[in-house]
Amino acid sequence: MSDLVCIAFKDSGTADRVLNELRAMETEYVLDLEDAVIVVRDMDGKVHLKQCVDVFGGATKHGVALGVLWGGLMGLLFMNPLAGLLGSIAGGAGGGAMTNAASEYGLLSDYGIPDKFIKDLGSTIKRGTSAIFLLIRSVDEDKVLPRISQYEGTILKTSLSNEQEEKLRAALSHQRNQKTEA
Repeated sequence: MSDLVCIAFKDSGTADRVLNELRAMETEYVLDLEDAVIVVRDMDGKVHLKQCVDVFGGATKHGVALGVLWGGLMGLLFMNPLAGLLGSIAGGAGGGAMTNAASEYGLLSDYGIPDKFIKDLGSTIKRGTSAIFLLIRSVDEDKVLPRISQYEGTILKTSLSNEQEEKLRAALSHQRNQKTEA
């Protein structure tokens, strides 16, 4: 089961920097993200969402590749491989366009963190700030927490255990405590 973590930051760019850091950790196999969304609330109060995980996992590219293969085979069967190939490419591209349009207009079911939840909680952050919403499959806390301690953040919501949430809270306030000591 994945854990939900929502963290707010005091400017509009920190959530992007945190996500870049988390992506680097993902390539090191210390973190596995199921979903990640960045919320930025502009100075006018408008909430902007940035979906950061490919929810279809490359399914469109895979579909086009299979379409080309099957179209070529069907074309060979009917003695016109070029027509089969062109038809399969057009069908794959059309299917991808329909999938993108359907997801843009909310016609596909929500994957990962529900957009309504993100917008509702994102509207509570201050103007000119950002937040990151993470759905985490697995994490090596000992390696992740020290690296995110450089970012000051406030926990908005988590599904973590009390102990895990306290460790995260301590890591996010670590930088703040160092500034006050200096």
